[in-house]
Amino acid sequence: MDGLEPGNSIQIQSYKHNGQLHRVWDTTTVLKGTNNRVIGANDKTLVTESDGRTWITREPAICFFHVKYWFNIIGMLRDDGIYYYCNISSPFVFEDGAVKYIDYDLDVKVFPDMTFTLLDEDEYELHKAQMNYPKVLDKILTNNLEYLLHWIRQRKGPFSPEFVDQWYELFLTYRS
Repeated sequence: MDGLEPGNSIQIQSYKHNGQLHRVWDTTTVLKGTNNRVIGANDKTLVTESDGRTWITREPAICFFHVKYWFNIIGMLRDDGIYYYCNISSPFVFEDGAVKYIDYDLDVKVFPDMTFTLLDEDEYELHKAQMNYPKVLDKILTNNLEYLLHWIRQRKGPFSPEFVDQWYELFLTYRS
């Protein structure tokens, strides 16, 4: 797919259901890009919030996006292991040099021992009411949250023991 060739630099753009830009990661290196999925990596990249505030990521991260699943997964390599941050979101689209998705507030934080915590349920309920999420969307998101939790429990896909390490090794070849 044009622009998603390995080694290319892309942005990641997160939106809210109402179309408002939520957050932008300035540079992510494409490790694998197809019509169905994007695996990217970044380290110490600039992140801009919707209110203009900025911050820099602290550690290397491997990002997984798929057109079939209503979630994306970020594996962060820290000194004490791999932590995952999972966003319940729309499937991604790639346009104008950016992976774009709608963030639906619900998040799952996964610890190195594969225990996890569901985050931002209150924010989800608030935005669901404010932005009038259709019932069918609520059902899709709930089903995909269950699917994501199954992946975590089964250590499937990005949660398999070697996934993040293998992609991080490839990322290092682009940085040298």
